[in-house]
Amino acid sequence: MPTQKPATPNRSRTSPAAEAFRKERAARKSTDDKRRDEELDEGLEDTFPASDPVSVTSTTTMDKHARK
Repeated sequence: MPTQKPATPNRSRTSPAAEAFRKERAARKSTDDKRRDEELDEGLEDTFPASDPVSVTSTTTMDKHARK
């Protein structure tokens, strides 16, 4: 008896829900990018003239009591 391959979904068309999700995600990313740029600009204005640039990333450290 021959084995059948599973049906491959048609990826050329996307569902309306997937399209809406992509659009929402793109809009949110755009908003997040603008907010980050505004925060960086404000940080630069607040620290000018300074020798060290504003950091885009944040760092965290573990409390010495949390380590085992």
